[in-house]
Amino acid sequence: MTVTISFMLMAAVALTAAVVAPRVLTGASWPEREPVLALWVWQCLVATVLLCCLSSLVLSASAVFHTVRAHVFAPAPPSVTAAYDLAAAPPWTTALTLLLAGGAAWTTAMLAREVTEARRRSRLRREHLRERAPELPAGLPTSRGPLLVLEDEYPDAWWMPGNPSQLVVTTGALHRLTDHQLDAIQAHELGHARARHDWLLHLSQALAGGFPGIPVFRDFRDQTHRLVELSADDTASRRCGHLTTALALIELNQHRGVLSCATPRPLLHQRVERLLDPPPRLTRSHRRGTTTAAALAPLVPLLIAFGPALATLAS
Repeated sequence: MTVTISFMLMAAVALTAAVVAPRVLTGASWPEREPVLALWVWQCLVATVLLCCLSSLVLSASAVFHTVRAHVFAPAPPSVTAAYDLAAAPPWTTALTLLLAGGAAWTTAMLAREVTEARRRSRLRREHLRERAPELPAGLPTSRGPLLVLEDEYPDAWWMPGNPSQLVVTTGALHRLTDHQLDAIQAHELGHARARHDWLLHLSQALAGGFPGIPVFRDFRDQTHRLVELSADDTASRRCGHLTTALALIELNQHRGVLSCATPRPLLHQRVERLLDPPPRLTRSHRRGTTTAAALAPLVPLLIAFGPALATLAS
């Protein structure tokens, strides 16, 4: 398999993972039943696209630049290098190399910008919240872990990542929520923190912002924002019950019209309905099969890239 065939196969895999698979996944109904599994599938799709681009960049750069070729194929015997037939690379390989190198640099820049901005926003938000936070009310249970209470009639609660991470709750929320409902909110936010959903959101935002025309990155961002909330809802409902979690969500959001179908935040309405009428989970065999298939997808571009070498060494 020459380098030209490798480029064609990489393009086919990347096109499938970047365009076809997202359409199928966004139109499916099972992600609502298994949000954690759906998040895993989306991450594997994105990893497949990125590995296709990275593998193509390494092969094309090896074909164009002798210095790169010498470093990439240094540990390999001459027969492996000959199997790729790098000298017969098509004339557009140089343009492909420059395009992929530019894409890699742009991706790195977008990720760095997103991380930098997220840290800056988190630092400013933490400083602002500490200025607003009063002393904890007397008698408030201390078993709830790190808790930051804000004097505000507006009911709200969210998890603030950082070191240390904290659950931020307004006094308006404390007046509305029962102890069990507050436990559900804490479990929901802890679900975000333990799964590191903030980093997943940063990654999806950086890729979608850097490449808005790529369907898989755009859909990855949109679906991630929805699926992380469903996943955290499931975490809270397993610990505190579906009804308690739904009531806590209603208490925090009823002033926003969460129970109205015409609400400007339809995700809240969907989350409440899903908690009040939980959908059945997929069978264990279905979950295992989907998990395995998704995990194998990023291996395809690696198999294509190492295929000629493996075939030569095996012969």
